[in-house]
Amino acid sequence: MTVLMSISTSVPIVRSRADLRAIVAGWKAAGETVGVVPTMGALHAGHLSLVRAATAASDRVVVTLFVNPRQFNSAADLAAYPRTEEADARQLAPLMVDLLYVPDGAEMYPAGFATTISVAGVSEGLCGAHRPGHFDGVATVVTKLLLQTGADRAYFGEKDWQQLQVVRRLVADLDIACEIVPCPTVREADGLALSSRNLRLSARERAAAPALARALGAAARAIAGGEPAGAALAQARAAILAAGFREVEYLELRRDADLAPVEAADTPARILAAAWLGDVRLIDNLPVPARTRARRGKVSGSSALP
Repeated sequence: MTVLMSISTSVPIVRSRADLRAIVAGWKAAGETVGVVPTMGALHAGHLSLVRAATAASDRVVVTLFVNPRQFNSAADLAAYPRTEEADARQLAPLMVDLLYVPDGAEMYPAGFATTISVAGVSEGLCGAHRPGHFDGVATVVTKLLLQTGADRAYFGEKDWQQLQVVRRLVADLDIACEIVPCPTVREADGLALSSRNLRLSARERAAAPALARALGAAARAIAGGEPAGAALAQARAAILAAGFREVEYLELRRDADLAPVEAADTPARILAAAWLGDVRLIDNLPVPARTRARRGKVSGSSALP
């Protein structure tokens, strides 16, 4: 078994699924639970919040780092994605992570690999419409990581809300014995949702970026207060473009649980958006409480809207 130690951290690193499975088998034999945090690296405070949630609830924690080529629609986007393994390992060292799993492409997709996991329904529309094949790549790699790590729990951020629903669906449909744990979106003080892609924003673009969350927050409050969704979303779109975004790829109100399109917040819903700021694609979403609950004064979390 080969277990590597990062130069500047005590987090053990393994690069083969055989070594990973051997270590996890020992934990399982001792009756320990395993939590996994799947990532593509370039870790930020949002990722670290997932790790903290995992360490609080699991005996052992594995963080995976794999830039998955099958979920990129653009070769240029894949090439530009940050790769910061040593810095990532340093950030994980104080968090009591038991293992960092860093497979390469050949380890994850060996010669002859011919299987794709495709999830219908929740993968359609939104990012699924604008990034053909993206969620097939996500579903395939997540399925492999859950099986390779033997995880009892897996932690995903709510910022990628559609991805979260895809993962929930595949785990239920394929009878994978792993609990999917959603974790709240982590934001900068100005409201910008944390993302590894934020590293690619210029100073001017970074100053404009929080307008996305502000516009979604204003629309969510308006819809929860009874304003027609179409009008609220049109105002949000105009505000995003006025802030300097070059394109709003989508901006929609969807039912919270199954992402079905809705016209009003008669049931818990989400506003989901993707917009281009320069050459960087940003996504975000915010909850819209059902109006009937709002009138009874039982809306939870509305003060958190940017």
